Amino acid sequence: MPAGRLRPVDLAREHGLSTQAVRNYEDAGILPAAARTEHGYRTYTGRHAQALRAFLALVPGHGHATATSIMRTVNEGATEQALRLIDESHAQLLEDRRTLQAVERALRSLVPPDAPEPEPEPGGTFIGPLARRLGLRPATLRKWEQAGLVEPRRDPHTGYRVYSAADVRDVRLAHQLRRGGYLLEQIAPLVRQVRAAGGLAPLESALHDWQARLSARGRAMLRGAAQLDTYLAEPTP
Repeated sequence: MPAGRLRPVDLAREHGLSTQAVRNYEDAGILPAAARTEHGYRTYTGRHAQALRAFLALVPGHGHATATSIMRTVNEGATEQALRLIDESHAQLLEDRRTLQAVERALRSLVPPDAPEPEPEPGGTFIGPLARRLGLRPATLRKWEQAGLVEPRRDPHTGYRVYSAADVRDVRLAHQLRRGGYLLEQIAPLVRQVRAAGGLAPLESALHDWQARLSARGRAMLRGAAQLDTYLAEPTP
């Protein structure tokens, strides 16, 4: 093997990967195309090794699909598009932080168990208007009802679901927690706890965990950016 040339196994060993994974990353455009020996074997360079480091560092902060798109666009020479993809991930992280703050504000303003619950509008809110207000599908609200996240009453004459102020609060809370990555089975006991006003500790714990995951994602983005910057500084052949 000529000086400076690396085999697939050399790249794979650094990260505990299989050589097939390295080849798959090249085929996906995550690594730039490798040179071939006269016998058809792939040969890599330090630039390929840094591309792999950059990709694996990007995945925890951006996700596999976005990290793949970032590396592919860089290798196609579309660096500005790659930077826009990174900006979009940072914008989503900021939006998720704002969502967390909104949940925390909702937590601080929960209705006490003995306080009257004013209707959001006379007679309550129907499923269609509520779904449109939150950017959800009515089918999603019906699914959440089946999971015990919300318990709207039924209009005695039409049978339509009618959401009270408390129901709307529960739906908003469920929606925000879903945005935070929680599963329905994780959200249901939290919403029930809020509804019964039997204590806020479970929700406080969930919010603390959510905050920790956002912080971990932010730091992962920083690590990915550092590795990608090093890759961008590599001389291209």
